[in-house]
Amino acid sequence: MKHSRMIPSLILFMFIIGGVSIYAAVTLKERTREKPEDLLAEYMAHIEEQEYDAMYAMIHTEDPHAPEKKSYIERNSKIYGGIEVKGLKLEDITAGEKESGRVSVSYRTSFDTIAGNVAFENNAVFVETEDGYRLSWQDSLIFPELTGSDRVQVSESQAERGRILDRDGQVLAGKGTASSVGVIPGKLTEREAAYGQLAELLGLDAETVRARAEVGWAREDSFVPIGTIPKVEEIDLLSLQPDETLLREYERQERLMEIPGVMLSDVGIRSYSLGPAASHLIGYVQEVTAEDLEAHPGEGYSPGNMIGKSGVEGVFEKRLKGKDGCEISIVDKNGDLKKVIACIPKEDGEDIRLTIDRDLQVSLYERFKEDRGCSVAMDPYTGEVLALVSTPSYDNNDLIKGMSEEKWTALNEDGRKPLYDRFRQVWCPGSTFKPVIAGIGLKTGLLDPDEDFGSEGLSWQKDPSWGSYQVTTLQDYSPAVLENALIYSDNIYFAKAALKIGADPLMEALDALGFGRELPFEIGLWESQYSNTDRIETEIQLADSGYGQGQILVNPLHLASIYTAFLNDGNMIQPYLQYRENARGQVWIQGAFTADQAREILEGVKAVVNDPNGTGYAAHREDLVLAGKTGTAELKATREDTDGTEIGWFAVFTAERDKGKQILLISMVEDVKNIGGSGYVVAKDREVLDGYINDP
Repeated sequence: MKHSRMIPSLILFMFIIGGVSIYAAVTLKERTREKPEDLLAEYMAHIEEQEYDAMYAMIHTEDPHAPEKKSYIERNSKIYGGIEVKGLKLEDITAGEKESGRVSVSYRTSFDTIAGNVAFENNAVFVETEDGYRLSWQDSLIFPELTGSDRVQVSESQAERGRILDRDGQVLAGKGTASSVGVIPGKLTEREAAYGQLAELLGLDAETVRARAEVGWAREDSFVPIGTIPKVEEIDLLSLQPDETLLREYERQERLMEIPGVMLSDVGIRSYSLGPAASHLIGYVQEVTAEDLEAHPGEGYSPGNMIGKSGVEGVFEKRLKGKDGCEISIVDKNGDLKKVIACIPKEDGEDIRLTIDRDLQVSLYERFKEDRGCSVAMDPYTGEVLALVSTPSYDNNDLIKGMSEEKWTALNEDGRKPLYDRFRQVWCPGSTFKPVIAGIGLKTGLLDPDEDFGSEGLSWQKDPSWGSYQVTTLQDYSPAVLENALIYSDNIYFAKAALKIGADPLMEALDALGFGRELPFEIGLWESQYSNTDRIETEIQLADSGYGQGQILVNPLHLASIYTAFLNDGNMIQPYLQYRENARGQVWIQGAFTADQAREILEGVKAVVNDPNGTGYAAHREDLVLAGKTGTAELKATREDTDGTEIGWFAVFTAERDKGKQILLISMVEDVKNIGGSGYVVAKDREVLDGYINDP
């Protein structure tokens, strides 16, 4: 009984084994029947996926010319990976007749590479074996012209970054040379001592020096860079009074070269000719970060590339950057060029020419470099921006050459905020806003320039509902008409003017002048505002707004654009930064005021500078008519605050279109309370104007 039960089980087991054998035979026959053209498509599909093991499994390894697996995978992976094959396509696949167990398949292929698209016609040969068709390997399967002794070479050429030029073509940002400080490992006789000296002289810590020096790729005779410093030649020190900074840098170079195993090598860098005088304007470049690469996919950036981080460098990055070139070629065993497979020629970056006047930019910086403030200058007729200065400043060259952690920390912790770009911000304009209020009053028809507002003494309030709050002014005069109010900069007159205009008409008029809107300018600027909310809330806030206080905040370049209306029949000219030949003014806001209203205001601001009683008389000239307005804005924590700071302003411009060089200049200094108020700013701007106007 037991024996009889075992027989069916054995038969069943044998049947299963037999079934497997039958299935294997069927699979083998199916594999044998696969078409060579289908196998070619399968082989090519593995290339883009970098499946080199699978590719090798499809070739005829018994062929005497077949490579070893290791060398096959190494060659194919280096070539296909090196040229970065993507989007491979096969077309026009045609199999010939089988002859002597071999089938030739013609095809056309195309794919994208780091040097552009590659397309060619080729042939593949398949050999029939017991296991089906196998691919007969030839190096020409990669490229038709490639032989086993040839190499595929990828050559990259880096594009030159475009220069940044001033209006006269002088270089503001371009190629420069620095000294790369490095070590030769095999010549470091006393490593620890050398690391310590390098740390001290480069402003680094010893561990950072060690990490940079002891890299895995370094050989005994390698030059291993540790840091970058300015290059100073002996000829730079030949003047009678050499610059102290240059002397210090030269001394540092000498001390570095005295360290055994340390070497200095020239290296090309981005150089900024004006340094701190234009750092906020020009900005700087730095090596791309992982975040940059993620934010700019497909834009040609790779590790080691530079990218504009701020200022003009950032705004015009796409045009300055250029495009790197790349060439894929076949070279023979002697290194001679055999064929260029694909080529993208490099395109150097575009030079960007600015409207900036280099000398004016430097002059403003030198006058105000110790102050917390900013200056903007433009041609009031063409809109060309002649200078944009923020002080105090930093040297953008330091960020290129490698700033020490100590110096970077000091910059960030400096209470004067040298990294803060002040010309982009908004500020309380004080009395420089009075001509704007005057223009709005005239346009609304609610202000009669000849109406005498009466004498109120040095303080005034509308009625007892204001409590203890008083509007104060500095001088009593008569009659209290518009021109006199501008000359004496009367807060009370303009508080009354704002109340006559009313909150809603004033807000509507300021909206029409560009408040709450982005100024159309290449560099992004903060929007001017008339309130911290969406409206002027109270009567006192309205009165304070009339003389540029309350919650009025204005960007200096926006204020300059408003002032251009006084010279252009009431039209506000749009400021711009990129140089144009035959410059002509482009109107930003048409009809900000009427031509008659603009002339009325112009006569008033002329008197501010030319009347001996005017607050801007210190800028008066005999050879040229200037116009302008001073301003002192009080910044208080509360209305009762007596310790608040004062912002000093001076807006000044040439008032005769056909006489001399044209300029509209606005300067602001944050704290002038104990140094002369707005008069401090007037005196410095006068010096700048003297240099600019008198320079032919």
